[in-house]
Amino acid sequence: MKKATLVVYDLEYTAWEGSWARGWSGPGEHREIIQIGAVRLSADFTELAAIDVVVRPRINPLLSPYIMALTGLSQARLDAEGVDIAEAFARLAAFAAPDLPLASNGIDSEIITENCGLARLPDPCPGRWINVEHRIAAAVGRRPHSAELPGLFGLPGDARGHDALADARAVAGTLKVLWQRGA
Repeated sequence: MKKATLVVYDLEYTAWEGSWARGWSGPGEHREIIQIGAVRLSADFTELAAIDVVVRPRINPLLSPYIMALTGLSQARLDAEGVDIAEAFARLAAFAAPDLPLASNGIDSEIITENCGLARLPDPCPGRWINVEHRIAAAVGRRPHSAELPGLFGLPGDARGHDALADARAVAGTLKVLWQRGA
């Protein structure tokens, strides 16, 4: 049995038309996590397990039409499957137990920190967050979004992107390609 050495994760969080350009500075806008996707990988980047956690936002419990169209996450799924952020963080920490590093393509650890502050929760995996964006950017000459990675690296994947588990798998596949290339 292969031993896990790394967790690659991705987040989706609340957004509204124009919120990205405004830096989520509009009234009531917060980057609340609505989905956590993660894959546990072996040393050769083989996927060993995966989780997909839908998270109920506390401040803005109704998803905007914009974020539903972007992610494909419906209000009905959120209402049926969504868990509180504390439970979501507990599931992620258990998935990465006992002490696996957690890698993302971008600022996901900042979003984790923001959500810890919003919910008054401790960091679920302190000191274990890794941003691999620089490594991926060096390979393609720019900072691509996770949803772009399947097309850039010839990987299978959801062409639409913005599904946390699909995007985590895209990042994991990209890291495997880079590892195979010796990059």
